[in-house]
Amino acid sequence: MTRQLQSTLVLVLIAITVSTGCHPTQPFYFHEDGDLSHYLDQATQLEDPDFYQPMLEDVEFAEAPLTISDPEFNEIWDLSLEEVVSIALQNSKVVRNLGGVTPFGFADALVGRTAGATTIYDTAIVESDPNNGVEAALAAFDALFSLSGSQGGNNSVQTHTDRVNNSLGVAQPFNRTQQGGMIASLQKRTAAGSTLQVSSQTDRIEGNPFFAQTHDSFWEQTFTLQATVPLLRGRGTMINRIPVVLARINTDVSLATFESSVRNLVLDIENTYWDLHAAYRNLETAKIGRDSAQVTWNNVYEKKNAGVENAQAEAQSREQYFFFRSQLETALRDLYNVENRLRYLMGIAATDGRLVRPKDEPSAARLAFDWRQIHTEALMRSAELRQQKWVVERRELELVAAKNLLLPQLDVGAVYRLYGAGDNLINADRNGRNFAEDGSTAFDVLTEGDFQEAALTFNFQMPVGYRRELAGVRNAQLNLTREKSRLEDMELNTSHLLSTTVRDLDFNYQSAQTHFNRWKASQAEVDSVDALYRGGKTTLDLVLDAQRRRAQAQIDYYRALSEYNKSIAAVHFRKGSLLEYNNIMMAEGPWPEKAYWDALGRARERDASYYLNYGWTRPGVSSQGPVSQHVGDQPMETYPEGEFIPTPQPTPADRPEAGDDAPQEPGPITTRPEGPELNAPRRADTGGNNLKVAARPTNAFDWGGLGLDVPARGEVQPVAFEQ
Repeated sequence: MTRQLQSTLVLVLIAITVSTGCHPTQPFYFHEDGDLSHYLDQATQLEDPDFYQPMLEDVEFAEAPLTISDPEFNEIWDLSLEEVVSIALQNSKVVRNLGGVTPFGFADALVGRTAGATTIYDTAIVESDPNNGVEAALAAFDALFSLSGSQGGNNSVQTHTDRVNNSLGVAQPFNRTQQGGMIASLQKRTAAGSTLQVSSQTDRIEGNPFFAQTHDSFWEQTFTLQATVPLLRGRGTMINRIPVVLARINTDVSLATFESSVRNLVLDIENTYWDLHAAYRNLETAKIGRDSAQVTWNNVYEKKNAGVENAQAEAQSREQYFFFRSQLETALRDLYNVENRLRYLMGIAATDGRLVRPKDEPSAARLAFDWRQIHTEALMRSAELRQQKWVVERRELELVAAKNLLLPQLDVGAVYRLYGAGDNLINADRNGRNFAEDGSTAFDVLTEGDFQEAALTFNFQMPVGYRRELAGVRNAQLNLTREKSRLEDMELNTSHLLSTTVRDLDFNYQSAQTHFNRWKASQAEVDSVDALYRGGKTTLDLVLDAQRRRAQAQIDYYRALSEYNKSIAAVHFRKGSLLEYNNIMMAEGPWPEKAYWDALGRARERDASYYLNYGWTRPGVSSQGPVSQHVGDQPMETYPEGEFIPTPQPTPADRPEAGDDAPQEPGPITTRPEGPELNAPRRADTGGNNLKVAARPTNAFDWGGLGLDVPARGEVQPVAFEQ
């Protein structure tokens, strides 16, 4: 090839390379058919699990929510607080809350909150934990049966020619053996730390005989009894039962956590129930204000047409009407929201065609507590303090276990063994032949007791310096001190929270009283200014301002009354009696009938046995018995006579005329004339003093010595308590 042709070829290759570029290519496969349905071009993607579970009917058939534009519902669902609590507890496999006593808010962190929420299964899960549960700890004392076997051979070269076979009389340079057998043992650990073991070992040995061996094959049978007793480390029932007690403490901590969650749920229900009551009252107040504003607007409009009022007055009265109308719409929206929160706590559908309305009236009685009694009760009945006390108990047991490791390991034991060997393992009858005779039986030789062994054993171990053990003791001491300090701080915090709650209780009562007097004064002002305006002796702006202040005073009163009832529940919450206050008791659910049958059989079996006190020490008391869920016969509450808040309702204005475009609102709350218990300050008799409510029929109530008669909502009002 000439130099010119080579240059031309190089230029052509460079041009081809530049024009096509460098890129990887897939290899060629001869049998490729182009079906790449199995090819995945993504490593991960969003996928649904292959799982199906039927939804709750309250979720699947939930209706469209109530709104201001579409407020239609089928019926009013009047519920008492007791009924609400009952429904909520029945529907609470997962204990819900609104965040009033927990760090989450309503409908926030859905997965995180639900995943971390307490459920009715938590205690059972802790109890049945295969690693840390009570049964897992008790399993350390169960008898352990083991069975193992082996089969193998061995070839070896004899290096000493003086080892001759007794039967053949010749040197045997090679040794071939086959050996196999089975070991069965039963081991039991006692509560005091001792270990008892019974074992049986059966071996079969065969091979060419050597070194004074008279048989090519034979059987060996061994029966062994062995006991080991610790004298220092690990000695005593207290040390050995610590894992069981710790597992039980975990269950008790879980129970306290569950009780706290149920108590928090009940508090959220109480707060939401009274918030819903206040929402209905606010709605009613907004309706009264709107109706009054419309009447005023109509009057001013007629006066404007007659030339008595100007356009500014008509616009001002019109603005007042739309102001109260916006207040009404806001109150209706707030009512729907609070009702939805209560439905969430009850575990029912968000909307089902019914509108929940509180049937109970808030308590108007002034409630007083004896500080020393409720302070002592709070420190004794707080679920959080009880939980922390269990943690302290756990740390104390861990310290005891750590100190036990400072002792040396000194175990003594005894071994007794029976040995037998023969041509056969076992025969149907005893032939009386001993080993080394033809036809001997291993079990016959064993049971004759000619070959017995006995020994005493001991084992002593002690680390020089105890560095790890001393560090463990120090760590346990620090943990115990830390938990005790936390308990002290929690007790201080409990005292402060209870003090704040009692102060809020008194404030909310006084606030409700003040707002009630303010409401009555504003009502009188509205009546007076309206009469003056109708007589032409005052201006319209005073009338409108008085109407606004009357509506605000009425709203503030109902809000303060609601807060007062929430404060009563808060006091019971802080002193640990909220569940009792709502007639709720914590108890274990029923077991299957088979469980009760087995427990009865176990109890009869234990009754027929003999008690053996084989331990040198006994476990310390770690529990003081069941928690008292009732305070007993001592009254914890006092009710001063003659100090009660009424629940008044001024006469509402006339409803707007037909054709008004205001949205539909729920009906007002009405007091049921079912007796004086409507305004009773509590639902459970926690003191055992049989308090009763005396009542008298009345249509007016004079409060504060003002001499003002305000129409009451019901026909019955409480006046005094009798013991």
